[in-house]
Amino acid sequence: MTVGASASPEKSRPSIFWPLAAIVIPLVGLLARIELRGSENLPRRGAFVLAPNHHSEIDPLIVAIATWRAGRAPRFLAKESLFRIPVVGWVLKASGMVPVARSRGAAAQALAQAKELASSERGVIVYPEGTLTRDPGLWPMRGKSGAIRLALAGDIPLIPLAQWGTQAVMPRYGKLSLLPLRKPITVLIGEPLDVSDLRGRTDQAAIQEGTERLMAAITALLEELRGEKAPPERWDPTQHGQAETGKL
Repeated sequence: MTVGASASPEKSRPSIFWPLAAIVIPLVGLLARIELRGSENLPRRGAFVLAPNHHSEIDPLIVAIATWRAGRAPRFLAKESLFRIPVVGWVLKASGMVPVARSRGAAAQALAQAKELASSERGVIVYPEGTLTRDPGLWPMRGKSGAIRLALAGDIPLIPLAQWGTQAVMPRYGKLSLLPLRKPITVLIGEPLDVSDLRGRTDQAAIQEGTERLMAAITALLEELRGEKAPPERWDPTQHGQAETGKL
């Protein structure tokens, strides 16, 4: 894995990300002052899976800017149906977003996506919680298997990320808060997760173990940012009568 201070070729070459960054970054800069730590942990070349925590609707925008500042182009998983929408589909394809087909099996889909990422040397951002956390204290809740499946299927570096402060800009399922301007947000990129002992395995035990390691790593990074300890047990929506999609 090659790391360093310079940007990757995918950022230094002209692309659709250039005009998007020129417009979006200054606008977001009015609302938030983003401090980025650990950018050296993001590989400058090759595929990667970046796995952040999620507690505000504005999180993807902040994580995208942090990824761009760290030297890589931010790409997310996107529903396959979105690629068929005029204009929207073109933008998604032009920016290299990764389609997700609900009809395909998880293992087969992860393998296909991993091969594409590896061959194109692109990274992808995957939210392992799948939605905004249901935890009352905004700690990472129970994770899902998408990120670890993708990493294991392609032997791709799996990198945890924690961010804190977005809830002041836009509270979970709340409205955008414009004032005061330039609220502080901190993004911390962790070291690649060691899952070498799970490589080549697709059994459920390996997937569960990898997912738990990932969520533990993200939680540890968030503890560092918040300066406090997370609850001893990770929040599980099914044990609290909560739906895992939609507003609380």
